[in-house]
Order: sequence, then structure tokens, then C-alpha cells
Amino acid sequence: MIHKTALFLLVSYLSVPSFVYGQMANSTEYLADVKKELQAVWPKNRTINVVFHGHSVPAGFWHDHEVHSLESYPHLVFRKLKEQYPYAVINAIVTAVGGENSQKGEARLEEQVLVYRPDVLLIDYALNDRFLGLEKSKEAWESMIQKALAKNIKVILITPSPDQRVNLLEADNLLDQHARQIRLLAEKYGLGLADPYAEFKKIASTGTLPQYMSHVNHPNLKGHEIIAQKVVDWFIFN
Repeated sequence: MIHKTALFLLVSYLSVPSFVYGQMANSTEYLADVKKELQAVWPKNRTINVVFHGHSVPAGFWHDHEVHSLESYPHLVFRKLKEQYPYAVINAIVTAVGGENSQKGEARLEEQVLVYRPDVLLIDYALNDRFLGLEKSKEAWESMIQKALAKNIKVILITPSPDQRVNLLEADNLLDQHARQIRLLAEKYGLGLADPYAEFKKIASTGTLPQYMSHVNHPNLKGHEIIAQKVVDWFIFN
């Protein structure tokens, strides 16, 4: 007969979500193979595809629906990677759609995103997922993650950039909740995590957040630089 205490501990152990036992990827090791490829010189190099999947922020939307592609973080990442890897052939591919949430992004993942055969896939949907809800967004993110991992694609999840209608300093605000869920997904699946939200919270505490925004919920160049650096940190050698 199992002792009651032992039974309680066993049930408690089985009830803990699986992500508790995962571990976020190590930034020095996770993209080691990609970084090696980026260092290769012709004729031994090949094209590296980095795909940015998400909503209006990676799509490049700023104020008044203007699309500032060259000043938004996918292009900034591309420029920084070319500075780091002058011999590399890199495609920075943007599959983001303004106004989209992760559920819609998941629906077109296979036909419009994975067809590019990404070496690295970045997912950025949390800003719009507030209106979808945690449960549905988690389901969509997990589906995208699983489909990418099934094809041996490296995945980096991105926490939200700000919406000035949300008080980032308020405990457990909606963006906080989605950022936390994204961190847990990175741990569960052993993925990379770019966490600009944590940096934007620090900026908000100084009262200077508007200096990083082009619009109520779209960063300007300074804001996109924050996101870009968090992404690039995964690609450079420490």
C-alpha cells in the first residue's frame, strides 16, 4: 500500500505543468550551427534564412499606417548581422501582417512561412494576442513551435513591445501576463527568447517610454533598436 504522504507527493509531481522541467536555450550554444554557417566563406557558405513572423511591429508599421521597413527591427537585425558576418549570404524575410494575432499567424504558417525553409524563425504576436486571450494564444504559439521544431528549425520567441495604453509598471497587466507565458514556452521547449519587454519596463520606470514610440503602440527607431539588439544577441559570439 502506498503511504498517503507518498501518494500526495506523486500526485503533486504529476500535476505540475511540464514547462517546470524545461530549460530555456543557452544563448551561446543554441544557434552555434547557424553561427558557424554565417562564418563560412564562399564557396563553402550558403544562404541563411531568418524569418520574422508576427504582427504590425515586425511588419514595420509606425505612425499613420506608414511602413518604415528600413527602420524596423527585422532590417536592423539584418544590418547588424551583416556587420558581424561580412561573408554571409543572409535573407531577412518578413512574413508579418499588420493587425494579425497568433491564431491567424498559425493558420498560414505552413503555406506562407515554412515554405521559406527558415534556419531561424522568430515569433512576435503578444501585442495583439491580448485580445485573443492567454489560452487561445498559447495554443497557437505551441502549434507554431511544434511545427517548426518538427522541421528542425531554430525558434526564438519575442516578448511584447509596449502599448502606451497599458501601464507597464502595473503588476500583472495584460502584457505582463503574455510576456510571462512566452518565457514559459521558451523554457518548456528549450527555445531562444528575446525579451525586449523587460527592457521596456525599465525604460517605463524612468518616464521616458514615449521617446521610444512612434505611435501609441508602435515603436520608433529607438524602440526598434531595443528589440533588434535582443534578437542579435542570439547570433553573435560572446
